[in-house]
Order: sequence, then C-alpha cells, then structure tokens
Amino acid sequence: MKFSLHSISFLIATLGLSSTNAFPFMLFDAAEREGLGVGELYARLASADASDSDKSLRTRVLGVDPGFDAAAQFVSTTGANAFVPPGTGDIRGPCPGLNALANHNYIPHNGVPTFAQAIDATNKVFGMGLDLATFLSVYGSVIDGDLTSFSIGGAPPTNLVSGLVGGLGLIGQPQGLSGSHNKYETDASPTRGDLYSTGDNSRVVVSQFEALFDTQTDAATANYDLSVLTNFRAQRRQQSVATNPYFFSGPFSGVLVEPAAYTFIYRFMANKSAEAPAGILNQDVLKSFFSISGSPGSFVYTPGNERIPDNWYRRAIGDEYTIPFFLLDVLAAAETYPEFISVGGNTGTVNSFAGVDLSQLTAGVYNSQTLLEGNNLVCFALQIAQGFTPDLLKPIFSDISAGVAQLDTAITNALSPLGCPSFQSVNETLLDEFPGYSKLNTQGTGY
Repeated sequence: MKFSLHSISFLIATLGLSSTNAFPFMLFDAAEREGLGVGELYARLASADASDSDKSLRTRVLGVDPGFDAAAQFVSTTGANAFVPPGTGDIRGPCPGLNALANHNYIPHNGVPTFAQAIDATNKVFGMGLDLATFLSVYGSVIDGDLTSFSIGGAPPTNLVSGLVGGLGLIGQPQGLSGSHNKYETDASPTRGDLYSTGDNSRVVVSQFEALFDTQTDAATANYDLSVLTNFRAQRRQQSVATNPYFFSGPFSGVLVEPAAYTFIYRFMANKSAEAPAGILNQDVLKSFFSISGSPGSFVYTPGNERIPDNWYRRAIGDEYTIPFFLLDVLAAAETYPEFISVGGNTGTVNSFAGVDLSQLTAGVYNSQTLLEGNNLVCFALQIAQGFTPDLLKPIFSDISAGVAQLDTAITNALSPLGCPSFQSVNETLLDEFPGYSKLNTQGTGY
C-alpha cells in the first residue's frame, strides 16, 4: 500500500508553514532515505519479519522514542490553569479533551472557543499538529458554529453567537459538537452512547467506560495504547451494529472521525516521561480525563468534570500528532479490521448493516479495492465532506457562501498536492436507505 509523501504537504498547503515546523523531521528523513512512500514505510516497519535495521527505524519513525524534555512538556494545572468545574451556563460536550481544556482555562471556561483558541490550546497542551488542529477547528466552526467559533457541547446561548457573523444571515441556531451527529460526532464512540439508542451522545456511559477500563486489569502494568484501543473499537462497532437500529458509518464521520475518537485517547492522553517517552496511559490518568472516580463495579461519572492530571506531560516538541501520523494510525487499524472503512449502516433493525457501493456513490472515482491505494482514503473522505457542506449549512445560514468558501479553502488547499482523482459529485440518494443518515432533520442536526 502506498501513501504518497505528497500527503505530507497538508500543513504546508493549508497554513503556509515550512516542513521543518510542520512535521516531525524523522518521518521525512526516513521515508526519503529509504525511497518509500509513507504507507510503504509503515507496512515494512510493522511487518512481523522486519529486519533489525527496520525495527530500529520503526522505533524512530513511529514516535516510539521521541525523546523527553520535562521542562518543555510539562503542562500546568495550577494558577490560571487550575481545575475549575463548569458552572451554570458553562458548556461541556462529547469530547473529553476539549472539556478538560475548558476546565483548566486553556480555552474559554464557557466552552465556546474561537477556532484560533482551539488550535492554540490543542497544540500547546496536547501536542496536536497545527495541520490537524486547524482542519478540525475550522471544520467545527463552519459545520457546528458560526464560522468563527463553536460550542464544545450543545447549542450555545444566543449572546455568545450574535454579532459574530455580521451580515452572513444566521437563520438557525448553531448546534455545537453535541448537535453534529453524523456530520462530525458519530456512532460507536468509545465511551459515549449512540445518539439514537441512548438519546444522549455527550455523557459517558459508565458501562462502556468500564468495558474499556477492564481491558487492562493490572493497575501496575495497565497501558491503554493503540493496540488495546483498536481492538476495543472493533468491539464497540460490533456492539453498535447489534444494538442500534440506526447505526451509521458515514464517508467522513465514520472513516476519519470515528478512528480519531480512539487514537486521540492514547496519542493525546498518555503521560510522557524519560522512561516512557511515547507515553503510558494508566488507569488513573484515563479516569481523570474521563471524569470518573471510584473503583471498578462502583464507578461514578461526574458530567463535565474532565481534568488534566497533576504532573502530566504532553507529547514531545517536534513529535506533534499531525495529519500524516493520524492517517498512518487509520490505515494500520484498517489493515487489521477492514470493516472500519466500510461506509453504510443498519437499515432500521439491529444487525442489518448494509454497505454502500463506493463506485456508485462517487460515480466510479473510487471503489472498495482502490480506497487504500495511494492517497485515496483521505482524498475520498475530504472530497465527500466538501461535497456535503452546502446542504449542511443551509439550515443555519441564509447566505452559505462564506461558510462554503471557508471550508473549501481549507480542503482544496489540502487536497491540491495529493494528486487526487477528479471528483465531481456525490450520489447522496444511496445514503437515504439508512435512517441514521436520513434522520438529519431540517435544522441540520442529528436530533
């Protein structure tokens, strides 16, 4: 499988930054030195019969040994960044990381950051690459917010959005991340319930958290790393198909957003140290980030009280989690569980999952055999997101041109160096058979 080095241009194209500032230099150097695409390099490094030199390369390229600088990586939880639980009117939502940032005042405590504040905080506190932070924040502001800001939970009070959109014609209420079901937030979350099964996609389902927690039973050695989380994701997906008649895995929300809900847990929450520079995500740290107290069998969830643990260290400077690194994780998981990139859903009853013919969906541009070739996976997901944007914005803005242009710029600039196949339209009617998709109501939300 080849994942072209052109994909490394995401940040350069989107933000105009130099490659030195944009991505960990190890990935560039190793792939270029070996004469391989990033995907080919990953496949070779991940193979069971990798040579000793390959295993050494794997250690450096895949972020296993990024180094550790305590002073640079320490994240303050005191003073201006001391934990303060949400008060009346403060918004919290389905993303534990954003909730924690608000509780520690790295983004506004009211839970309505501008996209610039979200970019800065996720990069500064968690070590999210600026490319990934920018795309997610811009997408959230356009799809779930008022083009400049967004709620990390449900619909924000009118006074927090009025005046921010000027003459753009705000005719509907921005719904925030909690109201973005199957536009952004999606089914089969690690700890949140499926919206149409539980009626609440923001709060932790304690039984789901406990199922994740129980995958590592020895507190002394517990580490909720990607191997643990990938297997748990497969279990959660099967559980959703078996219990949610409206389960839906969309071409953007299912292919890229669902895996992020799992990879972000380890990549951003693991506590780094000199002994474990790639990080250990132990039981106490996991509970802190998910606002869980107590012991197995008697866990207590306090909604919205996610907190950054004391004595916690972020990703190494220069080892930020960028779009290319994220896509490597997505591809690696899909190699183990091909169903992860299957677009489709249940058709109104449990265990009725039907997949979509990608060739029909994309007028022959992509199919299930070519989706993992070259840059096709990211091209497909982002082109689909771009194609759906106008319909998603119509219930919110009388003039959708600014929102479409804002997201188009980010996506087009990101896609331009990738050599993506020409893509004209999406046959959205193929998705109408899935009630999890068609239940998007006239307000553009999943409610």
